[in-house]
Amino acid sequence: MQNPDLASLETEIKELLVEALEIPDIQPKDIDSEQPLFVEGLGLDSIDALELAIVIGKKYRIKMDGDVSMHKHHFGSVKNLAAFVAANRQDAQDAPQTK
Repeated sequence: MQNPDLASLETEIKELLVEALEIPDIQPKDIDSEQPLFVEGLGLDSIDALELAIVIGKKYRIKMDGDVSMHKHHFGSVKNLAAFVAANRQDAQDAPQTK
């Protein structure tokens, strides 16, 4: 059974993906949490990865380190990304929102 907080975070990340990357014809509910985000999965590319990293970093106040091999793992699926965010996020709920 999945942790309800991680399930909620996965849903939030799916919504963020669709909204931030303006993915046509896909609804957040259509994204499988374990499907690959790049190439054969959702078909995202390196530009999408950069945009997603920026959005995730801002929303959850996460600094991306320089270990590219770990980025591939963390951004491999919504499930991996949610686990990464849960482990590394700052208390974004208490942070002032800036635009």
